[in-house]
Amino acid sequence: MTSNLINIKDKIESAAKKSGRHEKDVTLVAVSKVHVADTILPVLEAGQKIFGENRVQEAAEKWPTLREQFDGVELHLIGPLQTNKVRQAIQLFDVIETVDRPKLARTLARIFEEENKRCDVYVQVNTGLEDQKAGIAPEDADNFIKLCKDELGLNVTGVMCIPPFDEDATEHFKLLKSIADRNNIKIISMGMSGDFEQAIAHGATHVRVGTAVFGKRPGY
Repeated sequence: MTSNLINIKDKIESAAKKSGRHEKDVTLVAVSKVHVADTILPVLEAGQKIFGENRVQEAAEKWPTLREQFDGVELHLIGPLQTNKVRQAIQLFDVIETVDRPKLARTLARIFEEENKRCDVYVQVNTGLEDQKAGIAPEDADNFIKLCKDELGLNVTGVMCIPPFDEDATEHFKLLKSIADRNNIKIISMGMSGDFEQAIAHGATHVRVGTAVFGKRPGY
């Protein structure tokens, strides 16, 4: 598993250089969803600090103990967030990558205020307009970002997308990059195990890689 991590970091470095960027311009988010603490441990010991989880409850079961053992861990929520899980989510996560609708944005703003706590949020864009996927429609993204930042005071530092699995991701990556650029957003979270090098070529600053780091997910 440590060799997998080294291999991915080498590929990130190479892809960044090919696109005229520095390796430090691209951050690896190691997606540890469905993996148990014992599987995550070697990756932490190898120096990886940034991880992604899909579910609030799963993160609550394993990460508090792991964080007691390792300083400087940054945890990203990369799965859909229900409004009734917001309070727990902001206690667990440093970044919420999946802000995708006004109701969720308003709930986050309210509970941030109540808890006197803030974390960075990314706006998730449904670049493929897929019914089964979360995310704001691309044509609504600018207004939604404005709502989040200007009206609700959320710390919108990034945008995120998950392109359709059966389409060339290039156009989706370009679309997300254009949304980020015109809204002066610096963080672009896109690209997974199968296409992170392609994402880097089109401006990704954060790539979410699970299988290529941890191996095949249990039960899949």
